[in-house]
Amino acid sequence: MIYLLAFILVPFLLILLIGYFLSGPKYSGPITDHFDGKKFFTPHGRPAKGFAEAFQWMTKRERGIWVEKKEVPFGEKPPERVGRGTRITFVNHSTFLIQVDGINILTDPVWSERTSPFQWAGPKRMRPPGIRFEDLPKIDVVLLSHNHYDHLDLNTMEKLFEKYHPKIITALGVKAFLDGKNISGATDLDWWEKFSLTDSMEIQAVPAQHFSSRGMFDRDATLWCGFVILRPGGNIYFVGDTGYNEFIFKEIGERCMPIDISLVPIGAFKPEWFMSPIHCSPTEAVKIHQEIKSRQSIATHFGTFPLADDGENDPIIGLSKSLQQSGLSEQEFIVLKEGEGREF
Repeated sequence: MIYLLAFILVPFLLILLIGYFLSGPKYSGPITDHFDGKKFFTPHGRPAKGFAEAFQWMTKRERGIWVEKKEVPFGEKPPERVGRGTRITFVNHSTFLIQVDGINILTDPVWSERTSPFQWAGPKRMRPPGIRFEDLPKIDVVLLSHNHYDHLDLNTMEKLFEKYHPKIITALGVKAFLDGKNISGATDLDWWEKFSLTDSMEIQAVPAQHFSSRGMFDRDATLWCGFVILRPGGNIYFVGDTGYNEFIFKEIGERCMPIDISLVPIGAFKPEWFMSPIHCSPTEAVKIHQEIKSRQSIATHFGTFPLADDGENDPIIGLSKSLQQSGLSEQEFIVLKEGEGREF
């Protein structure tokens, strides 16, 4: 009986111990309309599903088809700078190189093989990054929307910090985690706060509907957000990671107009009963595009890591159908190939 009890308890305690050490620092600050003093939340939003629902999903999964592609050519090396206009290169998942007004900005950079605390387990990369890390131009700014492993990839951040020492702008509370990993100098932003990059360019953090955690004991202890690059030539909106929320995006569209270009997630949406509080479907992505009045939208959060039950092509097929049903041209909301750079 003692051996049986030990057989059950030891793995359980080991999981708890690992979960504790993976957990990041918890934000401490005044109570707001989206922070109750201990945890963050999205007003008028649907909270992420809990352990019971996650267990139900994991035991009844119906996974879509993914095909691993190991031998895929990299995209062309991006230019060192773009002085006029905007050039956007899709690297993979939510990683984009935004080159605008002489500034090079990376969003949620991930070059690791897995989006996991371990490189031997967790969601595996199904294709190489679109751009080689060594082909990147000097990176001036990194935008980190939240602390999940498929958005805050510590291995990549350490390499970027060592090579470029970029300005890191992230959501409230994430700076403490980065500081603890010797990645110093980050700036935390609460929703609607701004940071001046140049005399003519600001970064504004904006709301999203999501959640946060690195381990088992830091759930919603730091904030999640999107970012709007405010500039005279037209604003650029990186939506980050989000479920659909009928209140959020209309307000962002009104407060941050005009939105010239937006990067909107379309993937990791199945099954919708489980994923919809945290990831928008292609149909909801089109609604976001319309509500923020984006002149040009670009799809994100698909095609690299199998994080949910949608197959690798489901988000793209769904986006095409949703645009057609909404009477919109596919040129309004485009899908770039990994490694493809386009000028706007």
